[in-house]
Amino acid sequence: MINSLLAGSINIAVAANVSYASDKLVKQFNKEYPDTKVRIILGSSGKLTAQIKHGAPYQIFMSADMNYPERLYREKIAINKPVIYASGLLVYLSTEKRDFTLGIKLLETKSIKKIAIANPKTAPYGKATLEAFNASGIYKKIKDKLVYAQSASAVVSYAISAADIGIVPKSTLFSNKMKKYKKGLNWVEVDRTLYAPIHQGVVILEKGKNNQDVLNFYNFLLSNKAKKIFKEFGYIAL
Repeated sequence: MINSLLAGSINIAVAANVSYASDKLVKQFNKEYPDTKVRIILGSSGKLTAQIKHGAPYQIFMSADMNYPERLYREKIAINKPVIYASGLLVYLSTEKRDFTLGIKLLETKSIKKIAIANPKTAPYGKATLEAFNASGIYKKIKDKLVYAQSASAVVSYAISAADIGIVPKSTLFSNKMKKYKKGLNWVEVDRTLYAPIHQGVVILEKGKNNQDVLNFYNFLLSNKAKKIFKEFGYIAL
């Protein structure tokens, strides 16, 4: 009874691409801190940042990139400099069997008429995708094939319904719905040398200041146990 009375409740704003890993992260955290109730709020990093600026009661922010938490730190809404908790990877995804030995040149072939990508102006994975297109010199050849989505989950939806192929975060392949798509047949990683690492950053927000439950969860995210979970779900854990 005493433990339940002392139990804390914390609100974590989490980038949508981390949604599949978040359940396991919370379960593992609760093995060590069973009395802390963790509430996960999912959304795009940009939208979550806007909510935070408007006073949303979030105490930790797990962003899809470093820019948004860095901005919150500069504006003194976050109390610590952003720390990388994981780095994301890009993959090609298609419902059809594709010749992935062609690498990024596959996108130039006549069989690929529509390519779904995240909006590079708002989504870090979209920005990295565009970087890969430019680095490989194919952007001008394929730009008329591009179909833009506003979020990682939307790109996946486009890739499996409205497009011939999509460039999606590797982490999105780990839901039960996506397990039917097989590595080498339906998806492979995009060459990592074509884009800068997609570092994802975490900060404690002003509303989480001096809260031990918040600090416990923040420290857990940077622990080896959390890193193992991030690796399971398609990230590079530094």
